[in-house]
Amino acid sequence: MKSAQDHSLAPANSPSIAVIESLQDYVEGNLSLLAPVERCWQPTDLLPNLTAEGWREEMQRFREQARLLPDDLLVVLVGNMITEEALPNYAIALERVARDPTGATETPWALWLRGWTAEENRHGDLLNAYLRLTGRVDMLAVERTVHHLIHNGFSYGNESDEYAGLIYAAFQERATRLSHGNLARLASGRGESNLAAICRKIAADEARHEVFYTKVVRELFRRDPAGAALAYRGALKKLVAMPGGRMADGRDPDLFAHYSGVVSRVGVYTIRDYAAIIQHLNEAWDLQGLQLVGKAAKAQDYICRQPGRYAELADEIEGRTGETPTARFSWLFDRPS
Repeated sequence: MKSAQDHSLAPANSPSIAVIESLQDYVEGNLSLLAPVERCWQPTDLLPNLTAEGWREEMQRFREQARLLPDDLLVVLVGNMITEEALPNYAIALERVARDPTGATETPWALWLRGWTAEENRHGDLLNAYLRLTGRVDMLAVERTVHHLIHNGFSYGNESDEYAGLIYAAFQERATRLSHGNLARLASGRGESNLAAICRKIAADEARHEVFYTKVVRELFRRDPAGAALAYRGALKKLVAMPGGRMADGRDPDLFAHYSGVVSRVGVYTIRDYAAIIQHLNEAWDLQGLQLVGKAAKAQDYICRQPGRYAELADEIEGRTGETPTARFSWLFDRPS
């Protein structure tokens, strides 16, 4: 069992907080990675116009396309949507970095966090509305799962290290970009162009957010290379926890594992993607080129070995995933997938 100290926050005067605070000007210089509200897409732009005179015909065409999705892609979509809907948990986690005590602070970090939250909020709204309009899933079961996930909370596992939250964000923004992009590709292959367009829009947002967090962590490595390397190693040693890891529907105690199995089996997000993300971040942060000593040098060596390690394990892990029996999902009225 972990002690309370394991989950304690870094004190306000800790060296890591001082470095993060020193990034205010750097963050301000990258606020342009948030899109102006007036130019942002909104969920309504990508859904049937229920106020139009021909809305019934538009809805009929929309539903006909949605029927082209097989159950396994529906499971992936529902799980992705539930994960996006748990946004309050992720915003709370990043508040430890932004430190916005009033909720309306005008510091660059606070402006980023609120702007990022506003952009991310549209993702869950859009996917939720899409699923509701298709009529293909049990929305009550889906809603209960969202409720459970937000209630159960979220932990990236290294809360005592403020750098780790930013490293986690960089990793997950790339992971979600890949996941939504791959789902768009698979939906398009099935002829579901509406969902493909939706997932591409979301993936484009995630790409901008990925750029921000990757640049910020690169700056952390420039200002505090040893501290950043130790934080990165800590994140990888515990594995990069998936944000929906605590999802529950009140019935299936292994719901997240079953959902993850489907995600991997259809190729939306696999262990090879996990390895590729680590490799990408290692290159973006120039891990090989860092001049480190002591514990930081050992951390550097550990980090640089991880992409190859996971690539070697990929065949074995994917083989086990392929042998996993199907599960019944409450989201699909208990149909197996």
